[in-house]
Amino acid sequence: EMGTSLGDRVGYQVRFVEKVRDETVIKFMTDGILLAETQRDRDLRQYDTLIIDEAHERSLNIDFLLGYLKNLLERRKDLRVVVSSATMDAGMFSEYFDGAPVVNVEGRTFPVEDHYLPPLADGDDLSRRVVRAVEWVTDMDSRGDLLIFMPGEREIRECVDALEGRDLPATEILPLFARLGLDAQERVFNTGGPNRRVVLATNVAETSVTIPGIVYVIDSGLARVSRWNPTRQIQRLQIEQISQASARQRRGRCGRVSDGVCVRLYSEEVHEASEEYTDPEIRRSSLAGVILRMKSLKLPDVREFPFLSPPSAKAISEGHRTLEEVEAMAEDGSLTDMGYKLARLPLDPRLGRMLIEASRRKVLDSVLVMVGGMSVMDVRERPQEKQTEADNAHKKFNDAQSDFLTLLHIWSAVSTF
Repeated sequence: EMGTSLGDRVGYQVRFVEKVRDETVIKFMTDGILLAETQRDRDLRQYDTLIIDEAHERSLNIDFLLGYLKNLLERRKDLRVVVSSATMDAGMFSEYFDGAPVVNVEGRTFPVEDHYLPPLADGDDLSRRVVRAVEWVTDMDSRGDLLIFMPGEREIRECVDALEGRDLPATEILPLFARLGLDAQERVFNTGGPNRRVVLATNVAETSVTIPGIVYVIDSGLARVSRWNPTRQIQRLQIEQISQASARQRRGRCGRVSDGVCVRLYSEEVHEASEEYTDPEIRRSSLAGVILRMKSLKLPDVREFPFLSPPSAKAISEGHRTLEEVEAMAEDGSLTDMGYKLARLPLDPRLGRMLIEASRRKVLDSVLVMVGGMSVMDVRERPQEKQTEADNAHKKFNDAQSDFLTLLHIWSAVSTF
């Protein structure tokens, strides 16, 4: 729109890639990049305006930035800050920034109809409900593209198999999730083909990715949410009912090119009873990594930092205790040499400590595999229609003594190819 080439007046920066020049006046970047820039430019003097978009997601980076900017605005009265989102609690953000004005910008969207198709019975599984919804939409319109929100990769694969088994006419079934290859992901964005597209995606399609040409949205009402379990001392991905804000965000994926329809696979009562907004990440994460990162970024103490949603005193104490256990923090609260080493690793402090100790004991190669396996989803596939065959194929890797050794056996088998 500005008639300039990329990296000239308009540029961007993400991890490992920077397309900006001295003449750049608009720069797009990730929240992590901006947070890192605070270390060498504490007052962010190179910017006169900052726009924090998708603030409703309330990731740790966004909450860090909001707190940092709240303090920075006291020193830099000339700095303009715009906090934007389609589905955030504007009143809470306004109050946080000392009564900042709220501007409502109405999007030029088309009308969207809402329909609810709750389960027929307790045993009505998700793939059956999705197929029923797709067939209902197909009876109404066999040409409009569909976007279906699913909680995760396994559920997407199950629904893809179920839909392909229906042999829908002139229809292309397209999955979209993080582990999918780049070529397969890019197919989702190819519009104008002869076939109707049915895209099955995780909640990455809520805000991070905009899929063009969507007329219909089918919302399972479910998402995988990362939560810290203090009893078991692990971070778990569990399937939960989405908030009303997420439901509105999903609904907004249609109605952009023509009148749209949003089909929710749950009842209106369930929708009304769900939380209004998704819990911020800081309320559902272990604070050990948060505290370690704040100290390495030279941010104020976690107890004094102006978080929009401050964590509990119990969670803070637990985080300090964990950092002391892994020798990252001294009794006076300062970071040790071990702490600075751990802060450079993009891992939970416990996992990072395993790697550093493994290196000292000269067993890094093996422990690296184990830590890598614990940092990602299970690498083993278990398709619904071939569960027995998959279990039999996996048996040769199983180790009765340890799940860690099982990961090592898998890696050894793969790395010999």
